[in-house]
Amino acid sequence: MKLIWIITKRELKSFFDSLMAYIMIIAFLGFTGFFTWLYGADVFFVNQASLQSFFGISYWTLFFFIPALTMRLIAEENKTGTIELLLTKPVNDWQVVMGKFLGTLLLIVIALALTIPYYITVINLGKIDHGAVWSGYPGLILMSAAYISIGLFASSITNNQIIAFLLAIFIGIMFHIIFDVLANNMAGTIGGIFSYLSISSHFESISRGVIDSKDLIYFLSITFICLFSTETVLAKRNLVD
Repeated sequence: MKLIWIITKRELKSFFDSLMAYIMIIAFLGFTGFFTWLYGADVFFVNQASLQSFFGISYWTLFFFIPALTMRLIAEENKTGTIELLLTKPVNDWQVVMGKFLGTLLLIVIALALTIPYYITVINLGKIDHGAVWSGYPGLILMSAAYISIGLFASSITNNQIIAFLLAIFIGIMFHIIFDVLANNMAGTIGGIFSYLSISSHFESISRGVIDSKDLIYFLSITFICLFSTETVLAKRNLVD
């Protein structure tokens, strides 16, 4: 665990050293703040003390931001050869993958923590459903964990950051949009399967304040499968090398 934490701190520091963290946080706060308070179905438009507009825009913003964060994590190190240097140290593939995963997830948590003033402001506007808010944040974190793991997998199978970004977006679109569209256009068992595979159905359930075990299992399963797949790719490359 100590080695994983060392890699986690290394990755988090690299985000801030490259200014990526600052750009991501400022852009995230800018987008969510604008659509939460000023435009569209904002807090004042819906005329109720709720952060549903924030969770709605965060749902889409993180979908695009996370692939941009993960695209370089392994692809760049594959291209420069530093991944081999890292793996020659007393760490295994799983520790490297988990360190990069947790470093990125911590950055997302920091960005979300900076939106707590939104919650405090809404409390002062009227009666708010605290349960929906405090389940909405974990919902965003679970969704982010799933997309980070997808992004890591995409980054592990290519040396090109742009390809890694596009591949992560493509896989993400399947879970974010396509499965939901298929579920709405199909009935019976097939429709139910696509509905279960859709991230939106699980996120919407959690953001309403209902934390069900099936939603937790869904997000944790995607995360584990993609992280395990990433480790497998790294292990195969090590055997080839």
